[in-house]
Amino acid sequence: MYGAELRGMIIAHKEHARYGLARPLGQLLATAVRTALGDRRAGWLCPVPSPRATVRQRGHDPLRRLTAVAVKSLRRQGIDVRAADALRVIRRPEDQAGLSAAARAANLDGVFGLRSRWAETLIDQPVLLVDDVITTGSTLSEAGRALESGGIRVLGGAVLAATARHRASGS
Repeated sequence: MYGAELRGMIIAHKEHARYGLARPLGQLLATAVRTALGDRRAGWLCPVPSPRATVRQRGHDPLRRLTAVAVKSLRRQGIDVRAADALRVIRRPEDQAGLSAAARAANLDGVFGLRSRWAETLIDQPVLLVDDVITTGSTLSEAGRALESGGIRVLGGAVLAATARHRASGS
């Protein structure tokens, strides 16, 4: 879950460039990846990209950094994983904060596209999407759609944290 301590670490790394947190967060991501891979001893990790303007504003790409740490950690454990920057942002979505699941899905529709140079490499390969936090699943779903539109089969996703799902009264 997305407890206060983990939330603070993710925000500090992501928004305040606390690079020292990349190692513990990346190792946590490696644990999630290892679980998602199951018995597989190899695979490709595809981080969900941020818009270029967001990366420039932050001064770094936090998820890419965490993915690199996870890859190094897993490779030291004998798991042959590699990072694949196979997705790109086609259009910048609106801020997701406060949006319902349906509004998030609509906001993200068509946001990601497959980088054509990766299409041939990833065909018939185990591919996992990686992200920092899952809220409704809309981001991972749209990223998966973009990969699958190029014929790439996505095994699933691995994330650092999941927010609690809140249901409306009477649901």
